[in-house]
Amino acid sequence: LKTLHLHNNLVMNEILYLLIISTVSVVFLFVISKILGKKQISQLEFIDYVMGISIGSIAAEMATDTSDKPWYYYIIAMVVYFLLDLIISLLGRKSPALKRFFKGKPITIIYEGKIDYQNLKKSKLDINDLLALAREQGYFDPTDIEYAVFENNGQLSIMPVAKQRPTVAGDIDAPLIQPQLPTFLVVDGVISKSSLTEINKDKNWLFSSLNITKKKQLKRVLLATYDDKTQKIDVTFKDKNA
Repeated sequence: LKTLHLHNNLVMNEILYLLIISTVSVVFLFVISKILGKKQISQLEFIDYVMGISIGSIAAEMATDTSDKPWYYYIIAMVVYFLLDLIISLLGRKSPALKRFFKGKPITIIYEGKIDYQNLKKSKLDINDLLALAREQGYFDPTDIEYAVFENNGQLSIMPVAKQRPTVAGDIDAPLIQPQLPTFLVVDGVISKSSLTEINKDKNWLFSSLNITKKKQLKRVLLATYDDKTQKIDVTFKDKNA
């Protein structure tokens, strides 16, 4: 009975210890977050994300560790990460060069209506990622975009071409034109057979329109979009000189 009673006491002590440590870790995380400032998840830059994950992992381990390791070890580790993040933020405010080093800089992917393939590669995106980010901003046709900047937090900032800038329908007398989804014939060197079928065209017509004769030449094509109204193809090549 004494052994059982002792065991129960040990269990209760461990549970009480975990409750106290868990509360301490949450309070400490809250204090750190308040000092570092508030940001939405979508606004976090890479270094902020890394620091946040690291501090959170330490706090979680602290809350569940039942070993004999002193609890203040975890506090020290979290303080180190906190100070590093704070120092990096302060240095970034004092020196733009250091801020670019730690947090990177925005990359212009679309410039004057043309996709910059080299900058697209620097951003670690492919053409499908770019199109998806543009659709999230409400732009389904890349020809409607004058400038697109890939921000440090992973979001795409877009300046539309003049004709796509917001206006009120009552400000104009011309009839409104029903928008249509763009037809992508080639995406990153791959032909969309369904799109060719949709516009009643074949591969020979596509090759002729792109001024190519061999399939391997398609690798030079980043994006080819068909305009049903003008019946023309807008082509973006990976090589600027193409």
